[in-house]
Amino acid sequence: MIVLKAPQAKLLEALQSVAGIVERRHTLPILANVLLRKNGDGIEFTTSDLEIQVRTNAELGGDGGQLSTTVGARKLIDILRSLPADQTVTLSAAQNKLTLQGGKSRFTLQTLPADDFPLVNESVDFGPTFSVPQKTLRELINQVHFAMAVHDIRYYLNGILFIAEGKTLTLVATDGHRLALAQSQLEQDVPSKQEVILPRKTVLELQRLLKDEDTAIEMRFANNQAKFVFGAMEFVTKLVEGKFPDYNRVIPKNHKNAVVLGRAPLLASLQRAAILTSEKFKGVRVNIEPGLLRIASSNAEQEEAKEELEIDYGGDAIEIGFNVTYLIDVLANSPHEMVKLELQDSAASALFSIPEQPGFKYVVMPMRI
Repeated sequence: MIVLKAPQAKLLEALQSVAGIVERRHTLPILANVLLRKNGDGIEFTTSDLEIQVRTNAELGGDGGQLSTTVGARKLIDILRSLPADQTVTLSAAQNKLTLQGGKSRFTLQTLPADDFPLVNESVDFGPTFSVPQKTLRELINQVHFAMAVHDIRYYLNGILFIAEGKTLTLVATDGHRLALAQSQLEQDVPSKQEVILPRKTVLELQRLLKDEDTAIEMRFANNQAKFVFGAMEFVTKLVEGKFPDYNRVIPKNHKNAVVLGRAPLLASLQRAAILTSEKFKGVRVNIEPGLLRIASSNAEQEEAKEELEIDYGGDAIEIGFNVTYLIDVLANSPHEMVKLELQDSAASALFSIPEQPGFKYVVMPMRI
């Protein structure tokens, strides 16, 4: 049976959209596979890692009829990548094997039964559906993802808090040393507050899949699952259990010293100063005084870097230390021209915001230098 006959690029795009969650090594061999379900001209591609399930549909020709099977996802992608983009490829099934043909190339692949593929049981108690444009959610994730913890024992920090309340969608990420918050308005009112923590892997996969376009992504949250539907994609994920910290208490209010400055010049100065910080100790000293901002770094070899920026500032003189990576992260992930920095003194957390975007806040704790 000819399962599909389509241009290499079209098949590769469908497979790559679902294969991001597939691990090359897994305790269950079938989880390295993609589930193919053919129904007429349409094929459904599904992958799972037991926590996340991604599904897409594509019209890829071939014989009529039905077929369900699984085949190694990465292997199939690697083969397709090696073939010319404009080549028509044929995938045919016979005797527990799939054969992929393109030009004079022919590959025979082993399959595993579709019935053995562990699909995620979808929750029955999903809350109301709400949606935002794909590019809006992509921008929100881009603005906060870098502040997520990595392998923290406080597992609820290894992800992003999503809150849909009224007409506002809020995303918050923190690793305990810094916190990023981004908000956007929803078109429709969410009748009851929806609050979930999406795991780190889910966040990074969504970031990869979301397109910079105005088509909507629909979201639904349950107690233990979230579901996203956009374009031909359907994405179901388990949630992180636990109580996220009260982020409102962390965000400083009424800092008396504030300066608005160019994001790009500040980023460039910090990147240069970072070169002479030590690998373990990424500290830089920031001195701010009327008209001038100075950045200094040094290392164990007694090497030093000094940077100066002229600024429009008339507040208190403050010397404060930061992990330079935390400052570079927020500046490198913003597309905006200007950034606002608010400070109280050398011991209080600093607050970064963006004048053009009132829904964004970034809090970073000082460090002793």
